Amino acid sequence: MVQVCLNGPRGAADGTVVPLTPSAMAESAAEAVAAGATDIHVHPKTPCGQDSLSPRVVAATLEAIRARVSVPVGVTTGAWAEPDPTARLARVRSWTVLPDHASVNWHEPGAESLAAALIDRGVGVEAGIWSGTDAAERFAVSALGPKVLRVLAEVTDTETAEASARALLTELGGAHGRPVLLHGEDGGAWPVLRLAGRLGLATRIGLEDTLVLPDGERATSNAQLVAEALVQSGWSQRSS
Repeated sequence: MVQVCLNGPRGAADGTVVPLTPSAMAESAAEAVAAGATDIHVHPKTPCGQDSLSPRVVAATLEAIRARVSVPVGVTTGAWAEPDPTARLARVRSWTVLPDHASVNWHEPGAESLAAALIDRGVGVEAGIWSGTDAAERFAVSALGPKVLRVLAEVTDTETAEASARALLTELGGAHGRPVLLHGEDGGAWPVLRLAGRLGLATRIGLEDTLVLPDGERATSNAQLVAEALVQSGWSQRSS
């Protein structure tokens, strides 16, 4: 599986190719799915381009994307979108249109309560386990571990990304038997994606994780990144 991460916390300063409005996200999602993406991760945005957990903003984003694609669509619940854990939980409980899944960063305050609320509402949870944090340790003893949709193993180290990825996978151990999606970011995005391919793990790519192709050329779209990711990871050969 190659998931496309459409935008992340990026904004207008990162270039016009980054989709920030519901219509732009929907168009980018449709192109990425046509290129081979089988799952979508998106950060709903306010009109001024800020990540938001507002039920109105989340609903508008999901409805626009689902009008164009039929693959699962997930959203962020990152603490930067709502720093207060109690307010963040209230936001998620107030959603009127539900995503297929949502990422929950296990190192952030209130992660387990948030994950439990999502599961109770029938939303799949991607347990975000970041390298360089205590998330793997917390997840190992979590009663919710066996209930999550998958583990989103995120390598934040951009210098020695492959080594950090291998260390993170070791920390995760059996990951409660849940599937693992392994990915990196910026300078580590492509090395980690290739490692995921060699290990037969799901992975992701998109303008959230990197703005450039493996050769350093600026990417023109999420679809271009997905097409290249299928080649780099070997998933194109597996699905042919």
